[in-house]
Formats: sequence, structure tokens, C-alpha cells
Amino acid sequence: MNLVDRLLGLDESGERAVLFTVLEGDGAGGKLLVFESGETEGDGPAELAAHAGDLLRGGRNKLLELDGRRVFSEVYGPPPRLLIYGAVDTAESLCRAAKLLGWTTIVADARAKFATAERIPSADEIIVEWPEKAFEQADPDHATAVVVLTHDDKFDVPALKAALASEAFYIGALGSRRNQERRRERLLEAGVEEDLLPRISGPCGLDIGADSNEETAVSILAEALAVRARRGGGPLRESKHRIHVEVQ
Repeated sequence: MNLVDRLLGLDESGERAVLFTVLEGDGAGGKLLVFESGETEGDGPAELAAHAGDLLRGGRNKLLELDGRRVFSEVYGPPPRLLIYGAVDTAESLCRAAKLLGWTTIVADARAKFATAERIPSADEIIVEWPEKAFEQADPDHATAVVVLTHDDKFDVPALKAALASEAFYIGALGSRRNQERRRERLLEAGVEEDLLPRISGPCGLDIGADSNEETAVSILAEALAVRARRGGGPLRESKHRIHVEVQ
């Protein structure tokens, strides 16, 4: 099976992979397809496979300079996912905004009267379960952003505990600073290790003066995007980085 066939097969399998193309240097013209499982195919330098993990987690195409080679890396696979626990009004605004980014959206809540397609029409999937089972079903991975909106310890604590046990690239929790401190104590009491707590962005979102549900959604998603791109999320005029992270 050739590389084109393997790439086309990713749509059906849902796998992720990186295609490396050597543009200049030793082995110019060579291509190596590296799957998330570690499987490789192609005639490109085998050592390129070592860079696949970071690229898959970043989710962005990049132009790499490696040992005298210029290598273009293209990331393939399903879009990022947004997993929201708490079917409140902000959940619909988050789903609607995330769909504009091309993300897949999942909303979970134990309260069946809130977690409905009528209330959250922009969700691709709705899960009516308590946090432990909801996270087990959704199985968040390194391409998943998690946002907890419930403002209730009986939901917040197990949801955040489950998120921290996953590879989610972003974990956000809505609520005031006072609530965040109380939640922190509850998580410690629930057995969460203290060094994991900085993974939680709480209060979540960037400081844009958000006032409405829609503005709050933009604030939260902007922070999630910044975290995934390993950026601080400040004004571009103050950034010391290129405006565009890498060649896209």
C-alpha cells in the first residue's frame, strides 16, 4: 500500500499521523509517514520518527531544521475535541464557537433535563452521565480540551480529577478566585497530587473583559488555543514570537 492510500485510510480509522518530506539536505525528496502507534512507512530518514510525538500533540504543520536537512512535517488526523462538563448556557456558546474552529464538541452532565439537544444544539455528542462515567466514555486524549462549568463540588471535583488523569491539553474551570481556592482544597482532599493542580486554568479564559456567554466562550477558547500553541495569549504587539507560529 502506498503513502497516498495510507493517508486516505486515516479518515476511516481515525488515526493520527505525521508525514515528513525532506526538502533539502541528505535524502532530499524522501517521505516518511509516522503513525501515532509508532508504525512507519516510506523511504525518508527513520530518525525523523522521533519528532512525531511532539508534532502530533501540537497539532500544527511545521518546517523543521534537522541536522542539515530542511523537513516539512504535515499533521493528519481528526480535529481537536472540546469536552464540556455542565450543560449550562455557556456550554452552547462554547460549542457554537468551537464549531467555527472545526472542533468536535461533546457536552456531558448528569442532569438529563439540562443535557438535551434542544438546549445544546451545537454539541456533536451529548452524554448524560456522572463525571466518572462521562469521562470514561469520552476518553479525552492529548487533542482534547476540557472545560468544567458546573459550579458544584459534587460535579466539579470528580470531573476535574478525571480530566487531570487524562492527557487533555487544556483543562479549564469556570468560577471566581475564591471558588477556585475552595475547589483546590476539595481536589487535594479527593487525593489529587498537588503538583497536578497547575494544569487547571481557573478562572479559565483570557482577560478580555468578557461579560456575556458568547464573550466568555471566546475568552476560554482563546486561552485553550494559546495553551496548545504554547503561547502566552498576550497582545501580538508585545510578542517576541512570529505572528504565525510556524509554516502552516
